[in-house]
Amino acid sequence: MGTYIGLLNFTGQGIADIKGGPGRLDAARDAFATMGITIKDFYLTFGQYDIVIVLEGPDDLTVATAVLATAAQGNVSVQTLKALNEDEYRQIVGSLP
Repeated sequence: MGTYIGLLNFTGQGIADIKGGPGRLDAARDAFATMGITIKDFYLTFGQYDIVIVLEGPDDLTVATAVLATAAQGNVSVQTLKALNEDEYRQIVGSLP
């Protein structure tokens, strides 16, 4: 399983229907689960991004599909980052010549 960080911003449509946001989050969590993706953490944030999520998913293609399907609904724009954990970091650094 890979780890992914999503940086989301509400669109005009998403903020106009902000009261529906929790329901959309629940629906996304359920839809992602059917694809083998878990929303590990969700944060409403201040600053450049409105929401930060941490996902765990089986592979890049599956996560990309889920994220694009979510963005296509028009309520958020999404930037997704692939994240490597500390063990992976240490393995990479340890393999350097």
